This record gives sequence, structure tokens and C-alpha cells, in this order.
Amino acid sequence: MWTCPKCGRALSKQNQSHYCGEKPKTIDEYIQAQPEEHQQYLREIRNAIRMALPEADERISWSMPTFWDKYNIIHFAAHKKHIGVYAGTEAVVEFGERLKNYKTSKGTIQFLYNEPLPLELVMDIAKWCNETGNHP
Repeated sequence: MWTCPKCGRALSKQNQSHYCGEKPKTIDEYIQAQPEEHQQYLREIRNAIRMALPEADERISWSMPTFWDKYNIIHFAAHKKHIGVYAGTEAVVEFGERLKNYKTSKGTIQFLYNEPLPLELVMDIAKWCNETGNHP
């Protein structure tokens, strides 16, 4: 166990990523809480998903920005070196060929901050998750 020196929270891994203090209640709050250099990437991912799913609600679920319509459709989250998009295992399989240049695992796709974001791909994945009912 490791204890965060800022908030005193006990975590399983040394320097484990977590929120110190109150968790964000909205996606705007979530993005504002991230390092400034990551915020534009997060806004781009959010806007792409919003364009793909205009009827979906935005909320925080599992401490991540989430698009929801009767169930969680797709999540995304900021990490130290990448944005994680959580679309579910079936989505990673379905889009495997288009995702071959990105790190994936168990329903997770990683987009590095230092590379252009494949926003059309993100939109296609979000639409597919919604249309098929496959969700994380």
C-alpha cells in the first residue's frame, strides 16, 4: 500500500494516479482538473464523441467522462502520456484493423498526446457502440 502525501488516500501502487479531493461532477470539471497541456486533447475527444452521439447524455461514471443513453456507451480518461478511450472488448475487436497503430487491451484504446487524434475513428467507434448496444 502507498499513501498519497497530498490527500492521505491509501492506494495499492506507488504513485498511483487518482483524484485528490472531491471528484468532478461534470465533464467540464474533469477536463479543468487535468494538466493544461492535456485539456485540448480531451476537448477534441469529447467533441468528436458529442458529434457522433448528439442525443447521449454526458456524465461522470467510474470517475471518467461518459456518454450515456440508458447505459454507459463510451468513456474516456486522461492519463500521464495518453488518453484512454473505453469502448469495450467487442469494439476493440470490431475496429482491430483500424486500431493496429494504437495500443489496445481489454476494451481500452490508448491515444498518445504527442500524436494527432484519430477523431473520425473515435466517432465511428462511439456510433458503433451505441448502435450495437456493446458498451464498456
